[in-house]
Amino acid sequence: MFLFGPIGPPELLLILLIIIIIFGARRLPELGKGLGEGIRNFRKAFGGKEPQEKKSEPEETHPPDKK
Repeated sequence: MFLFGPIGPPELLLILLIIIIIFGARRLPELGKGLGEGIRNFRKAFGGKEPQEKKSEPEETHPPDKK
């Protein structure tokens, strides 16, 4: 199946390093967000259920300490 064997951690690090060199560290979060949205849209197009987003519960507010 694989021409040169399975891809391991050293190969993944090398690929990540090349991506950082090409796109720059500042654009990586944008690329990740775009990739995530693309995967979500792909799942939605094929009728798959979209995972529920975690709703953050409001934080409890404590009254200020009186001194």
